[in-house]
Amino acid sequence: MNLQEIRDIDFNDLGSASRDARIFLLAMVAVIILGLGYWFVIKDQRQNLANREREETQLRQEFTQKQRQAAALDALTRQLAEMRDMLQSLLRQLPSKTEMPDLLIDISQTALAAGIETELFEPRDEVIRDFYAEQPIAIRMTGQYHQFGDFISGVASLARVVILTMQDISLEPIQGRPGFLRMQGTVTTYRYLDDGEDELLVQGD
Repeated sequence: MNLQEIRDIDFNDLGSASRDARIFLLAMVAVIILGLGYWFVIKDQRQNLANREREETQLRQEFTQKQRQAAALDALTRQLAEMRDMLQSLLRQLPSKTEMPDLLIDISQTALAAGIETELFEPRDEVIRDFYAEQPIAIRMTGQYHQFGDFISGVASLARVVILTMQDISLEPIQGRPGFLRMQGTVTTYRYLDDGEDELLVQGD
């Protein structure tokens, strides 16, 4: 079959066309059908398949990650329990509510023993936190630099663990008294909540 024979095909009378011409036309129709089928059906399905494969890969990764987390859950639970026990042990080293009045006296006496003049030592209202209480103290003290150092050292050596944090503290030289400084502001010490106090706090919330 040559090109001229293809051009001479009468589409209104395909029965008169040669056998080769009819085979060629059938092959062309099959190619067109396959092309249209791929474009309108198979192409979308291949895209959907690619999307499903990506989703499967992502789900496998998530499953593997969750499986590892589940395997480590027991170990993490034990570590959390150990950390809670450690926290409670550390908190118990702080003074209790009944020990706070004596502790405040000890801090004041430590300043006096260091040679510091206490012009103001005024405990303010406690601030209750989740598992401890803050005790702010307004202070105004006068002394020499080394005396303040002795005071801090003396507080650190008290029988109970004493944590002091300073807020809005100013330290200025005193006119007419060379070598003397005035320290004023707010220091905060801490205590642990006695049994039942944390429950009352939760009920209050």
